Amino acid sequence: MAQIPNLDNSPLNLTALREQSQKDLLNIVKSIRGKKCLVIDPKLAGTLSLILQTSVLKEYGAELRILSADLLQTECPKVVYLVRSQPNYMKFVANQIKSDEPKGLQREYFLYFVPRRIVACEKILEEEKVHQKLTIGEYPLYLVPLDEDVLSFELDYSLQECLIEGDTSSVWHVAKAIHKLEFAFGVIPNIRAKGVASSKAAELLNNMQLEDPVNMDNMGMPEIDTLILLDREVDMVTPMCSQLTYEGLLDEMLEIHNGTVEVDSSIMGGQQDGKKVKVPLNSSDKLYKEIRDLNLHVVVQVVRQKATSIQQDYAEVKSTNTQSVSELKDFVKRLHSLPEIARHVNLAQHLQSFAAKPSFHARVEIEQIILEVENYETCFEYIEDIIQKQEPIETVLRLLVLFSLTNAGLPKKNFDYLRREILHSYGFEHMSLLYNLEKAGLVKKQESRSNWVGISRALQLIVDLKDPEKPDDISYIFSGYAPLSIRLVQHAVRSGWRSTEELLKLLPGPHLDLKRGVSSISFSSELLTGSVGQQSTDRVGHRSLVLVVFIGGVTSAEIAALRFLSAQEGMGYDFLVATTKVITGNTLLRSIIASSKEGMI
Repeated sequence: MAQIPNLDNSPLNLTALREQSQKDLLNIVKSIRGKKCLVIDPKLAGTLSLILQTSVLKEYGAELRILSADLLQTECPKVVYLVRSQPNYMKFVANQIKSDEPKGLQREYFLYFVPRRIVACEKILEEEKVHQKLTIGEYPLYLVPLDEDVLSFELDYSLQECLIEGDTSSVWHVAKAIHKLEFAFGVIPNIRAKGVASSKAAELLNNMQLEDPVNMDNMGMPEIDTLILLDREVDMVTPMCSQLTYEGLLDEMLEIHNGTVEVDSSIMGGQQDGKKVKVPLNSSDKLYKEIRDLNLHVVVQVVRQKATSIQQDYAEVKSTNTQSVSELKDFVKRLHSLPEIARHVNLAQHLQSFAAKPSFHARVEIEQIILEVENYETCFEYIEDIIQKQEPIETVLRLLVLFSLTNAGLPKKNFDYLRREILHSYGFEHMSLLYNLEKAGLVKKQESRSNWVGISRALQLIVDLKDPEKPDDISYIFSGYAPLSIRLVQHAVRSGWRSTEELLKLLPGPHLDLKRGVSSISFSSELLTGSVGQQSTDRVGHRSLVLVVFIGGVTSAEIAALRFLSAQEGMGYDFLVATTKVITGNTLLRSIIASSKEGMI
C-alpha cells in the first residue's frame, strides 16, 4: 500500500494542494538541466514522501542524498540543496562546498530554502564565504496533508520557540499557510483564537489579507466557515495524559513518523532477524480508518471478529459446492482485506503486550487521580517512586507537569525535593531543563490556589462513562477525561467565545472572536451572534467546515475526539485539523529536553 495518503474523501480539495506542491518541486528539478545531485535535509526527506514518490525525482536525472555533516560523495556536475531554513544546515552546506575546492571540482551549486529564505541563514553562508557560489531560491512548502482530514505545517520546534525562546517566527509561517489556503478556498469569515501565538496569528492573517487580498469575485461562498486557533499552552494537560485510542497508543509506543511506524519484522509475523519494516498508517487502509479512533480493547475485538468471519466463510466454501458465482466473488473480495487484518492483528497484539502490564494500568490510574485532584500524597509518592526506579525521564516529567498544572504548582518543600531527586537520579546536566520547565510554567512552585477544579466542572472534563464500547461523549478518548482543548472547540462552534468569556480568562493568553467581511476585514473583537451550527443551514446540502489549528502540536487522541464529534447525529459541521506537529507527551517534552541541552553547550 502506498505511503502517500488517499485524499479523495477530504472535506476540502487537498489533492489540488498536494499536486501544487508536487508541481513546484518538479519545476525546480526540471529547471536545472542535466544530471544533478539533490541533497535533502533529513526531516524534509520524510515530509516529501507524503507528497510524491522519490522515483519521480530520479526520472528527471536527480541523484538523491540526505544532508549530513559528512562530505558529499557524488560525481554530478550540479548540486541542488533542498533544506529547511535552519542555521545548523547552513554549516553543512558550506563545509560540503568548501571541501570541493582543494579537489579542483567545478560544480554549480543551488540552494532552495523551504519554505522561504531567512536572513540569518544567508548571513552564515556569507560568513562561510560560499554565498556567491550559490544560486538561491525558495520552495514554498507551507502545508502538507498527513491524511484526508489532517494538515501539518511541519514546524517541529514551534512550542519551545514560542514558550521558552521567545521566537515567534513559526506564528508567521502558520498565518502565511492559512492565507495560502484562503487563495484556494476563499476568505474565512469567522475567526476564534485563544492564546498568545494564536491571537497573533489571527492578526497577522488580517494584515496579510489587507496587504495581499484574496479576490473573492469569482469564488462564491468561502469553503471554510470558521477558523479556530488554539495555542498548545492553553491546554498542556491533555498531551501529558496517556492516549488510549489505537492510533494514540501506536504513536505513544512506536512513534508514527510521516504516516508510518517502523517495527521489527518479527512483530509483523516475519523472521526474528533484527530487520525493520515500515507499516503505513492512513485512511488508504480502510480497516485502519475504521479502528484508529477506538480504544485498544475494542480494536482487538473488531479485528478478531473480522478474522473469525473470513475463517468461517472459508470453511463454508470448502465444505459445500452450493455458492453462486456472485457469492464466490464476494468471498474473494473479502480475502483481499486479509493483509490489512493481519497487519492490525499483529500491531494490536504488540500494543497489548505493553498495555496489559500492571505498570501501565497503575500510570493511567494515577493520571486519573491527578486529574480529579484527589489524594495528593499518593500522587507525590508515585512520582517519587518512579524517579528512584529511574524510569525514562519523559515518564517522570509527564506526571510532574500534569501534577503541577492541575494544582497550580507544587508546595515549595515538594518542589525543591523532587527537583533534587531528579538531578541525583538523572544527572546535573538536567539543571537547565528544570529551569526551562519552570520558565514555561509547566513545573513551578505553588503560589496561588488552583482553578483546575472550577475549569473542570464548568467544562465537564471529568465524565462517568456509561458504556466505553458505545461512547456518547469525547471523554471515552481518555477513559473518562474529555480533552480541555476539544471542549473549547465545542463551545467555539456552538456560540463563539461569548458563553465561556469568564472561563477563558482563567486559561493562558488572550482570546479573539472576529467576523471578517468578504470585501473588507474588521479588526474589532466583535463577538459573533450566529453559531456555526446555525450557519450550516444557510448552505443547503453542505455541512459547514471548521478548520481547527493547533499551534504547538496536537495529539492523535484530540484528532480522534474531533472526528467523534463530527460523526455525531445532528452535527452540521466537519472538522479539518491543521497542526505544527502531531505530538505525544514524550515528543513534546523531548523537544524541550533537546533545546535545554543545546542551551548548555
